[in-house]
Amino acid sequence: MKNLVCFGEVLWDVFPTHKKIGGAPLNVALRLQSLGNNVSIITRIGDDSEGMEIKEFVKNRGVSIENIQIDTTLKTGEVAVVLNEKGSASYTINFPRAWDNIQLTKKAKEITKKSDAFIFGSLIARNDASKNTLYQLLKIAKYKIFDINLRAPHYTLEVLNYLMKEADFIKFNDDEIFEIAEELHFKTESLEDTIKFIATQTNTKSICVTKGKHGAILYYNNTYFYNNGYKIVVKDTVGAGDSFLASLTDKLLRGSLPQEALNFACAVGAIVASNEGANPEIKKEAIDAYINI
Repeated sequence: MKNLVCFGEVLWDVFPTHKKIGGAPLNVALRLQSLGNNVSIITRIGDDSEGMEIKEFVKNRGVSIENIQIDTTLKTGEVAVVLNEKGSASYTINFPRAWDNIQLTKKAKEITKKSDAFIFGSLIARNDASKNTLYQLLKIAKYKIFDINLRAPHYTLEVLNYLMKEADFIKFNDDEIFEIAEELHFKTESLEDTIKFIATQTNTKSICVTKGKHGAILYYNNTYFYNNGYKIVVKDTVGAGDSFLASLTDKLLRGSLPQEALNFACAVGAIVASNEGANPEIKKEAIDAYINI
């Protein structure tokens, strides 16, 4: 069991017909907890019914709520989600919300220092308050995992570059890594060359890039590992990348071989994409069935 901390937004994903609790850091935290880890989340909710419902949900799922802060001014986060005919999501993210105002507390510093890994995303850095708290916690975290989620207009190259250089491990999707590399004046159609460029540019030793239905590529210990994906019927892609990252993190931190970890993570991500919502329950037998196809 590892002690893991996720930092960032918690919110309601509001679909045309329903709404679900989400936010990438929370999705990662919930999957990590389901895999048998001791998980905490550092975030902020509004002093409203939506926030209290999230807090109760997180508590019931076994993730520590000690570092869920309450904001008396800003509302709990909401994101409007629209799925296209292929199940891919687009997002409209309200601003400002409580998670834009995460404060640096003694408890947050203590739990970050003790963690085996500190996992954070790019969206949380859209506002100075949460960004500054993140920057301070990165100074004391032992192992830092950066989950890039480019949501225009909520990011800048300057901030992304800083966070990439702070990270020990970076996860992109293929569109994101090509976009960032081009902004850094490097352009090629080779994913491997682009990964190597980012690794050199940021001094990051481990990088993973997801490729949707085509699986993922992992650059680890100067070696590339590949998974070509598993055939599924997509229901919605919300949270699939988050569960992928959580599963990959869990396996690598426990010492699994990189190829085994990648296969496991791709299977979990595929199962999530074939179900509705970001956090379906997944049984080990279902994962094994995908891996052994």
